[in-house]
Amino acid sequence: MLVVSEEVREALAAGRPVVALESTIIAHGLPRPRNLQVALELEDVVREEGAVPATIAVLDGQPHVGLDKEQLERVANEDGIRKLGHRDLPLAVAAGVSGATTVSATALLAARAGVRVFATGGLGGVHREWTVTQDESADLGLLARTRITVVCAGVKSILDVPATLQRLETLGVAVAGYATTHFPGFYLSDSGHPVDWTLESPGEVAAVMRAQDALDGPASALIVANPVPEAEQLDPELHARVLADALHACEAEGVSGQAVTPFLLDYLVRHTDGASLSANLAAVRGNVRLAGRIAAAWAGT
Repeated sequence: MLVVSEEVREALAAGRPVVALESTIIAHGLPRPRNLQVALELEDVVREEGAVPATIAVLDGQPHVGLDKEQLERVANEDGIRKLGHRDLPLAVAAGVSGATTVSATALLAARAGVRVFATGGLGGVHREWTVTQDESADLGLLARTRITVVCAGVKSILDVPATLQRLETLGVAVAGYATTHFPGFYLSDSGHPVDWTLESPGEVAAVMRAQDALDGPASALIVANPVPEAEQLDPELHARVLADALHACEAEGVSGQAVTPFLLDYLVRHTDGASLSANLAAVRGNVRLAGRIAAAWAGT
């Protein structure tokens, strides 16, 4: 059922580095035609680091690990592409529908295919007002039982960051800052919360991955939190002001459930004149490049 592209399959068989990429950013995160341009750019960044990109999506009910240009164009331009978390995969497969994969679905399918390194923007996490809404991203539970290394810029800053870090600890998911002692804040290089561990090189990350396997403990992820460069982050004062306004607007309009995150992210883009989107893309590019280097170190190339 899992369709692995020939390029990805050959790379895995030969022990060459491979990096998984999600497709939600293509179908739902960016406007057309910029979304396709970014998708191709990110794959090129992976190749520049000597690794093979494996963008993941479900097409006509078949999960694909590795897309060709025509398939990327389809994800970017086709109307009706669903947004799929890991819980949605059996439903999408049975119904024969097409969908872009979130962090949880991408991590699951990548791991099933044997891809160990995955790059994304920011993780989902515990939502603000959790004690009232009980709203927590499915990313966390899936990563607690999936052996994969996720390079990200922390969790989305619209979330409750300290609660998310606490939840990751409770779930037994390892978290390390990359060349930083503080957890990144997605649009911001520093969320204001420390991390217990810092890794300074792709080789150090690969060593932790090997130690995970050698210890043979619970199959959980390694989160490598890579901050967006300060020069490319969203201005912290602008971020704080617009996010506060966005949260008020969300409450006033009665937005709830899965609609909250896209509402807040769209509000930030519109009310920062696109600066939040630029910071997001800067973070994703940096994460993809680092993931390529980690994959190479893991493969021993």
